[in-house]
Amino acid sequence: MTISPAPADSSINPPLLEASGLSKTFGIIEVLKDISLTVRAGEVHAIIGENGAGKSTLMKILAGNHQPTRGEIRMDGAPVSFSGPVDAENHGIVLVHQEILLAPDLTVAQNIYLGRELRKGLVVDDQAMRSGARQAIVDLGGYIDPDTIVSRLSIAQRQLVQIARVLLVPHRIVIFDEPTASLTPHETEALLKVIRDIRAKGVGVLYISHRLPEVKEIADRVTVLRDGRLVGSHDAAELQPADMARLMVGRDVAKLYPDRHAAEVRQAVLEVEGFDVPGFARDAGFTLRKGEILGFAGLIGAGRTELMEGLVGLRPAKGKVVLNEHTVSFTDVHSSLKAGVAYLSEDRKGKGLLLTKDLRVNLTLASLGKFIRGLQIDRKREAEALDNAIRDFDIRTGTKNILAGQLSGGNQQKLLLAKMMMLDPQVVIIDEPTRGIDIGNKEQIYKFIAALAEEGRSIIVVSSEMPELIGICDRILVMRTGRIVGEVQGENMTENEIVELATGVNAGAVA
Repeated sequence: MTISPAPADSSINPPLLEASGLSKTFGIIEVLKDISLTVRAGEVHAIIGENGAGKSTLMKILAGNHQPTRGEIRMDGAPVSFSGPVDAENHGIVLVHQEILLAPDLTVAQNIYLGRELRKGLVVDDQAMRSGARQAIVDLGGYIDPDTIVSRLSIAQRQLVQIARVLLVPHRIVIFDEPTASLTPHETEALLKVIRDIRAKGVGVLYISHRLPEVKEIADRVTVLRDGRLVGSHDAAELQPADMARLMVGRDVAKLYPDRHAAEVRQAVLEVEGFDVPGFARDAGFTLRKGEILGFAGLIGAGRTELMEGLVGLRPAKGKVVLNEHTVSFTDVHSSLKAGVAYLSEDRKGKGLLLTKDLRVNLTLASLGKFIRGLQIDRKREAEALDNAIRDFDIRTGTKNILAGQLSGGNQQKLLLAKMMMLDPQVVIIDEPTRGIDIGNKEQIYKFIAALAEEGRSIIVVSSEMPELIGICDRILVMRTGRIVGEVQGENMTENEIVELATGVNAGAVA
């Protein structure tokens, strides 16, 4: 990526917004304490910190979703108090949420213009909305048919639609909460260009991301939060990504990936031949061995997630699957779980966890049979299992009696891992294990995955982050347009080799 210089003398730009002494308490838990910051015109101000540091809560206060327990917000020097998100938007503050907040049964165009439909006289102008939606997506570096129903889009495509919708609102300050977590490198670069463009127009940008090299590239200033408190604010030019990581977690995290010995050549646990997932994957074949971590790389839309969903019975599929020398066919996810194959979805909030249920329910739901005594559920054993999971997976929560949706992203992923390990699977398929997770929790997730392999379990990791795959995997298979087009391992396990296979630029790549 090319680094664009920050606007000259950004420090003397007038503050659009000033927050002082902001605190927020939910029940007895204080999640923010005395946070102060400014947002200036023509500046990208990054807010970084571990999951649970209070970043999203702070942004939701500034965008009118939450009221602060204490503190003051001023715009153009005058005190303001937002009654809600619409009021904040009327003041020119818009928020691109980390969560996807779209109507799944409406089209792309209908979602982008929902609540502010274009009209021709008294009639909704569908043609103008389709044209505007198409251009808004193109401006973000993508292409999506505006007539597509949102429920049919990938997570990355839905994120682009959500960003396009927000940027159509007149804005003086734009808050981006993990906007690139689901985007490809190309889509990320396009979004960063959009951010540079709006910065050049004098818009203030608040930017949350766990991708620290990305923060280094786009930010003019960086504010660090830890445990709901302000660690400090710095000019981005003064910090390298490693410095940011140290400030976030309060310790050196230079060694992100765990040491692993070269995997022994062990017996095959899972063998896949001629496997098709109609419309997504064709003629897939691979072998997964005992104690191995096998990565799947590829661009968004390559078919990696759909291939895994087909293997575990979440999608119609056909082909030969051999598990421990026995031919199997999984017609639904329950049959694959019963056979010892667990799948952790990339969409942990939509498919992996019940966000409106408590931690105990989420942990034991898939393995509830273990807790049935007669006609009743043994609540004591459930409570013991939750205590063990919180300890073993370091699930950080102030109280055990909260909803799964109240956990940070990293702790949700730990809960999902704990939930699946209750089933004692032999094969664990993890799709995007650290999407939207801070560097401290990433380090822990990688150690958990390595430990599972050391126990003799066989792991498949699907990830869009090439350094992640290279750092934790024994081998990496690369997919392109629904096919497995190559394998890299050892000294050939480099980003360059993976990109060449994923894009097909190497003349020697399989077509």
